[in-house]
Amino acid sequence: MGKHLVIGAGSIGTNVARLLAERGQSVRIVTRTGTGPEHRLIDRVAADASDPSRLTELSRGAEVIYHCANPASYTMWERQLPPLQTAAIAAAKANDAVLALTGSLYAYGPQPGGRMNEHTPMAATGHKGRLRARMWEQALASGIRTVEVRGSDYIGKGANGIYHLLLEPALKRGNAAWIPGHLDMPHTFTFNGDMAQALVTMASEERAWGRPWHVPSPPAVTIRELARRYAAAAVRPPIKLIQMPRFVMRTAGLIVPIAREMAEMDYQWYAPFHMDATETADTFGLTATDLDSAVRREVG
Repeated sequence: MGKHLVIGAGSIGTNVARLLAERGQSVRIVTRTGTGPEHRLIDRVAADASDPSRLTELSRGAEVIYHCANPASYTMWERQLPPLQTAAIAAAKANDAVLALTGSLYAYGPQPGGRMNEHTPMAATGHKGRLRARMWEQALASGIRTVEVRGSDYIGKGANGIYHLLLEPALKRGNAAWIPGHLDMPHTFTFNGDMAQALVTMASEERAWGRPWHVPSPPAVTIRELARRYAAAAVRPPIKLIQMPRFVMRTAGLIVPIAREMAEMDYQWYAPFHMDATETADTFGLTATDLDSAVRREVG
């Protein structure tokens, strides 16, 4: 059986590990606490993945290393992401493994019309976007076999996204949901199961290495429409949505670090935000999970 090492047991790491195990592949998943999905082919290990020596040791025999770890808060990115990236690259180089990176659209920054495809230049102006760009450039410059798979904001079971953070609490309590974004701007959402499928596919495809790819995702929808679909899937009355004025988060950011970090990315939510994955779909035959199916899986 092929051997795979997954860093991180969040929404993406868990889906990648399960997908591989269901295909009969042995998987080692590394987290600080040793958590992860339970399966006879999944070996869960507690370790500091930002320690290059330890991660290299744990990666012995691995054909692919999937970097799916992400700090719990934006405020931790600058401190925690670079050591994780450096350790993952070192482990891949030492073990001649492919490094599959879970990417985002942050490196592009604001784009005309909010449209991005696999060849959109990385032009981020915020520090988180510039960090993502530097990390990808670091992987490319290392000489390892690597690929970065980029998705938009996640939906799906276990996703730490708009449903979990904003819509679910309101649906359960019957309250209004305050939304830090325009309610009627189209926005691409990526099913976390499709991200896992794309990562596993790209890692095994030599023609994918050395460049970024986008995850095929459902057509963009507004937050208002997405909330309506979540309510229908939960068999609950539609909730009232209140659009938070844009200045609120920016003003709060003057004294609250997490608000400042969120305000830096608010261009994604107050203008159209479209991710095009046509080239990925045409090249590898991947398709997006239907939006309502993804919503039902998250609510169920």
